[in-house]
Amino acid sequence: MLAAAQDDVSPDLATALEKSAFVYVSPLKSDGKESRCHGEVWYAWIDGAVVLTSASSSWKARAAAKGLRARIWVGDYGRVKTLGIGNEAFREGPSFDARAVIVKDPALVDRMLAQYDKKYPKEIGSWRDKMRAGNADGSRVLLRYVPEPATRT
Repeated sequence: MLAAAQDDVSPDLATALEKSAFVYVSPLKSDGKESRCHGEVWYAWIDGAVVLTSASSSWKARAAAKGLRARIWVGDYGRVKTLGIGNEAFREGPSFDARAVIVKDPALVDRMLAQYDKKYPKEIGSWRDKMRAGNADGSRVLLRYVPEPATRT
């Protein structure tokens, strides 16, 4: 099933997911509309899913715990907080809707951090131990966003 999910994404989206430094995530409300919460995040593209870690109290974690889907845009369009209200350049990038799942998997944390070592070499040194410890003690959660077939662009 994991390989099938990876094979189902378009070649352009797969290339963007392999090369981009960021994805922008917005939870979708139960009625399918986007939340006002948007944020760029570090991520890894592993086994056909966007994998990231977040504080267990974050809106991303709370939305996943409620079973809400998310919309994800791929690319580097700057920090949402610095872009200013109304500046949503990230919407120009390829996007997909995904099902978010909270997973507890130390091996997946290690795989994610190995990708972070390559993607974020200047920054990861100050975050690696916090991310690993937080996922171990529950103050952080590991999120897996699996693309939904009907929404991939």
